[in-house]
Amino acid sequence: MELKGKTIGFAVTGSHCTYAETIPVVEQLVAMGVNVVPIVSQTVMQVTTRFGEAGEWALKLEKVTGRTLIATIPDAEPLGPSKQLDCLVIAPCTGNSLSRFANAATDSPVLMAAKATLRNDRPVILGISTNDGLGLNLYNIAKLLNMKNIFFVPFGQDAPHVKMNSLVADMSLIPATCESALEKKQLQPMIIERWRQERPS
Repeated sequence: MELKGKTIGFAVTGSHCTYAETIPVVEQLVAMGVNVVPIVSQTVMQVTTRFGEAGEWALKLEKVTGRTLIATIPDAEPLGPSKQLDCLVIAPCTGNSLSRFANAATDSPVLMAAKATLRNDRPVILGISTNDGLGLNLYNIAKLLNMKNIFFVPFGQDAPHVKMNSLVADMSLIPATCESALEKKQLQPMIIERWRQERPS
């Protein structure tokens, strides 16, 4: 399904090391003619790391989309009744957000946006980035895989010889995953060989 003219929510959570890989995808979607609605978690706004100052990446997201950020739960709630989103992308989706989403917690703007999107029988696309994807969060991934209208950006182990439980989506596949999800199909293959570097000696 062509994405041009679609309205896609793009929600970002606190996997700070993944932002540099994610923002270019947002730029790509905008260039494709997608109306991108930016949504961020409190962590994106409040936490400073070695990857950037608090709020820095949120401002970049706002600049790229040309839209005002949705950064509070009250601001995200109207996405349900307004039915403005054709689908919602959460990328990067941390293990923390993944766990809360799988257990129906709605305690962040991102999760409120997800709840609002599912309310309208529309797809939620998850681009996971979690160090315990093959650990405690594997249960939550399996749980979400069995839920209607939830789709995954193809993912795999990103550093299996140093972080054996870590799973990260290939963010470059977000547009293709959205196209499939809007047709109610999971992009295949879903599990990919993401780690392509030589094994450390």
